[in-house]
Amino acid sequence: MKGPLLRAFLIALAAALGLCATASATPSQPHVLALKFENDVNPITQSYVNDEIDRANREHFDAVVILLDTPGGLSSSMEKIVKAELASKVPVIVYVSPQGSRAASAGVWIGEAADILAMAPQTNIGSSTPINLGGSNISSDLRRKVVNDAAASLRELAREHGRNVQWADAAVRKAKNLGATEALQQNVIDLMAPNLPALLDKIDGQKTKPKGLVLHTAGARITTVDMSFWKKILDTLIDPNLIVLFMSIGTLGIVVELWNPGLIFPGTLGAICLILGLFGLQVLPISAAGLLLMLLAFAFFAAEAFVPTHGAITVAGAVSFVIGSLLLFEPAGNAYRVSLPVVLAIAGTLALAMGLAALKVVQARRAPVVTGASELLGHVGIVREALDPDGLVFVRGELWRARTEGDPLLPGTAVEVGGIGEGLVLEVKRTETPAAVA
Repeated sequence: MKGPLLRAFLIALAAALGLCATASATPSQPHVLALKFENDVNPITQSYVNDEIDRANREHFDAVVILLDTPGGLSSSMEKIVKAELASKVPVIVYVSPQGSRAASAGVWIGEAADILAMAPQTNIGSSTPINLGGSNISSDLRRKVVNDAAASLRELAREHGRNVQWADAAVRKAKNLGATEALQQNVIDLMAPNLPALLDKIDGQKTKPKGLVLHTAGARITTVDMSFWKKILDTLIDPNLIVLFMSIGTLGIVVELWNPGLIFPGTLGAICLILGLFGLQVLPISAAGLLLMLLAFAFFAAEAFVPTHGAITVAGAVSFVIGSLLLFEPAGNAYRVSLPVVLAIAGTLALAMGLAALKVVQARRAPVVTGASELLGHVGIVREALDPDGLVFVRGELWRARTEGDPLLPGTAVEVGGIGEGLVLEVKRTETPAAVA
């Protein structure tokens, strides 16, 4: 009896061990992190992308996919994203998608730095020529330096990843642009795929250049992330047009508060707007000349109330504001420039507001001074101490010595101030008009 039981036990143990070995040999499902990048390249989006690449490395994802759709942006932010891609121990895949998306300007560098560069149908890539702040060509020797530097860096990325070096050079020097099908035919990208799961299945088992990472992505579980709500707010606040508007409202509010201390609201609103404007200025690269011209414009606006120039300083302030706003941000591609119509509208509004405020200040200064007893002429008061003929009346919250002609006036009688006698004694007479303040 012991023999059969022992054999059954050994058979069961062997089966259990076999199951454990089979289970341990079965690979676990790959896990891929996919981050949506549908925006300009700027310090906020750069922080978002780099944080997610760090997360993919920290949490040991099998790959990280950047779902890219960008018109470009700041080269400084692009360089930080490229460095994070190149340093990643987890394979970085850039997938230009969905259909209709593009990887333009700085987006080309982000794509070329990826271990795998793929595109969805009906997408495009290219147009990487560096341009000036207003969208125009950089002039003369500076242009040659900037273009040569950009072309060299993009060629090197393409060479290291086994892609078309000649096209990378032309994308910078001649602003070449290709659709997805052409890009695949010319070895600008690694492959095309209609959607992300299909892409992950296609690249499974491939070995990346130059890192030599083997991809395990078939049937992967995909975790998709987007920018947090807070980062989306910050990304909105660094719009150059909003920055100029915040700076304008902030300065206007503080100037109004200085002209009329105690109003509270203009000063509070101005301080908040200035803080928001300064946040944008510290995030984006600014031109010192542009900022100085804007500060000079605000000084001109504030001086209009104190210097009688009949609007000349206001006009000078408006001109300085327009020029300063257009020069405020350093050349960084056409994604970060101030709109001329917006600047003209803000400058016109500021000039009009400052002009009207200055006009009111001048009118108030030139008006005759009316204070003390003379301000009481025509006001109605109440007799507090019988006038026979002298007594006390209560006018506008104050007790005054008063005198009347004719019959005595008893307490509670309404009287009108008709004049001011010697020693600031009010001359009053009976009236049927009720007093405003008893």
